[in-house]
Amino acid sequence: MKIILFIGFILLNISGFSQVPDTIIIHSQYHNRLKETNIIVNGNKYTTDNRGMIFLGDMHADSLKIDLAGYKQTVIAIKDIKANNRVEVKKIFEWKDVFNPEFYIVHGGLWLILFIVFAETGLFVGFFLPGDALLFVTGIYSSDIVASALFDTTNQWADLGILWILITIAGILGNFIGYWFGRKSGPFLYHRKDTFFFKKKYLRQAHDFYEKNGGGAIIIARFVPFVRTFAPIVAGIVEMDKKKFAFYNIVGSILWVGSMLTAGHFLQRVIYRQFGFDLKEHLEVIVIGIVIITTFPVIWKLFISKKKPGTAPSKSE
Repeated sequence: MKIILFIGFILLNISGFSQVPDTIIIHSQYHNRLKETNIIVNGNKYTTDNRGMIFLGDMHADSLKIDLAGYKQTVIAIKDIKANNRVEVKKIFEWKDVFNPEFYIVHGGLWLILFIVFAETGLFVGFFLPGDALLFVTGIYSSDIVASALFDTTNQWADLGILWILITIAGILGNFIGYWFGRKSGPFLYHRKDTFFFKKKYLRQAHDFYEKNGGGAIIIARFVPFVRTFAPIVAGIVEMDKKKFAFYNIVGSILWVGSMLTAGHFLQRVIYRQFGFDLKEHLEVIVIGIVIITTFPVIWKLFISKKKPGTAPSKSE
């Protein structure tokens, strides 16, 4: 009997097959575990549990072929499965992925992050990009991003510092481009005739507002989606003082980038250490939360805030 088992063992190794791990964890390239999902592995149907794990049992094979709707077919050699038994499957692109911050980190890394921050703060076409959420997630993956784009510093503070400097510069340059565009288009708008949608008095009101609150407006705009795209353009249109704009532009970019990066980096570690809750597994909730928090002031101002009780309009109005 022992001889038969020994011969079987030799034949198994000669054929190139090896013992498959008992369990594997399935996740996408965006680090999301595929929980409670039907998956075909080597022709057999499995369902992942609420941790994205599959129990394969006693299986021998030289590789695993994984088929899943909405994902590219994945074939991975047993020897390439890492010690943590994680297997990555590639999600097929959908347009909704452009609102996922991890999409940009996975497909472009640091250089795409820099361009997005530049575009969102200086180009009209950048208003829909996920700036706050992108910076927050960048803070979570700061070490991986720096190591893949530049070099491995092996120091979290160095990684954060590098990202803080580079992204801040991108944000500053973006705002300057927006301001320059506003300055160039301003004279045209000032000489344009009033229409139903356009009134020159609004430009004069905007000019007075920026003269009075310009610095605060430029800084606060950094933290508000959509507004941060158009604020520097309007500042240029109303001819806000260049030195004043430059100062608050730099301060605003430093504060915005620094707060978002450090929040993502340290909250991930603190929450995981204290509660065992991995923010990487729930980024969609984090993104929604950031959008709600940053857009609430605008929603409040436009739709909820009303005149204080007891203030009636004067007879002259």
